[in-house]
Amino acid sequence: MSRSPKRPRKAKRSVHRLQAGSATLFGEADRFEAPAPERNRLVVPTRVLNTVIAVFLLPLAAVWSMSFFHLFARETVHHRYWATEEFWFFGLGALLWMIAFFGIPRRVSVFLYVYGHELTHAVWVWLMGGRVSAFEVRPDGGHIMTNKSNVWIALSPYFYPIYSVLVMVLYAIGWMFCDMTPYTRWLFLALGFTWTFHMSFTLWMIPKGQTDLSFHGTFFSLVVIYIMNLALLTALLLLTAPHLTLHGFGREFLHNAVEFSSWVAGYLRG
Repeated sequence: MSRSPKRPRKAKRSVHRLQAGSATLFGEADRFEAPAPERNRLVVPTRVLNTVIAVFLLPLAAVWSMSFFHLFARETVHHRYWATEEFWFFGLGALLWMIAFFGIPRRVSVFLYVYGHELTHAVWVWLMGGRVSAFEVRPDGGHIMTNKSNVWIALSPYFYPIYSVLVMVLYAIGWMFCDMTPYTRWLFLALGFTWTFHMSFTLWMIPKGQTDLSFHGTFFSLVVIYIMNLALLTALLLLTAPHLTLHGFGREFLHNAVEFSSWVAGYLRG
């Protein structure tokens, strides 16, 4: 008697775990047999494609860097940006965090970082329309369980300073009840403190072999992280430098893009 063909098993919805401390990212799902690849069909691995994208992003990163640092130097020296209250209080906040980074017990600061790391993953899962089914933070690491994962969710803790965002949200809420202008200096003190917290741990964690980075390709991830942090710094400079406008930054960016293109063309001609 012939046997009836077995029904293919349904694959469960993929579940991804993102973990800080060791910061691993992996998926768990029932295995199922994939259809055989068609002959003469070119399949490009995602990491290879991401590497190609990262190479094309390098000119953007270079031009953006030239524009930012040139304008920052011009505003600081020629327009006395260094003398503004925002500059000094932001710098004071950064200095206070660096003292705290080396002064407070490392387990305390690591716990705060891991909590912010996992919370950032969760926030970006929600922003992308996903669902978080578990959230765990321990002194030595943590993880979230979610039904959704992509490059923005994986890399978000490295470019989204969640404690700085929280400070700005609290400041905005304060405006609903009173005039917050007298407290602007304290806003920038808190931003300097929290942003330097974000950057110090980002630089500290990247060399530790984070799976968040390697999952989509380390080179690609580092380029994306650099550009996103540069975008954040540019926004902060535009908001605080009294003589700099978005139009002025765009003009500088276009000028540097033309200069960079001319340099590349001259180099290729030999």
